[in-house]
Amino acid sequence: MEKIPMTRAGFDQLDAELRDLKAVERPAVIRAIAEAREHGDLSENAEYHAAREKQSFIEGRIKELEMILSRAEVIDPAKLSGSVKFGARVTVVDEDTDEEKTFQLVGEQEADLERGLLNVRSPLARALIGKDEGDSVEVTTPGGQKSYEILSIRYE
Repeated sequence: MEKIPMTRAGFDQLDAELRDLKAVERPAVIRAIAEAREHGDLSENAEYHAAREKQSFIEGRIKELEMILSRAEVIDPAKLSGSVKFGARVTVVDEDTDEEKTFQLVGEQEADLERGLLNVRSPLARALIGKDEGDSVEVTTPGGQKSYEILSIRYE
């Protein structure tokens, strides 16, 4: 099976979610199902059906997280240097608008653009990988072609 690259922070976040689902959410939904059963006829019991649906979601997410964490390859960006690779914190400038943005290249499971965490498999990240400070990259985005210049690369 293919390893899933991930930062320590991303791994810890998913691991915390898994522990919460197992220790808090799962027991709570089991209690909700038991309470709903006490109300009688299950065929017309909305609380019962809602609780069972939530239980199904929780169990599915637990299986998904266990699979992801079992295949996770935690990479420490602080031990890396040089050109852009997984874990790099890259500051780029849009060559058309002069807008600066900083992204950290992270695994698919921990990507969150609002927090500056860029999926390593995204078009921009793929264009940046292997490049150095001062290099320009062309990226095809849904809004058209974009050109970025790499201002800095940091590993922390």
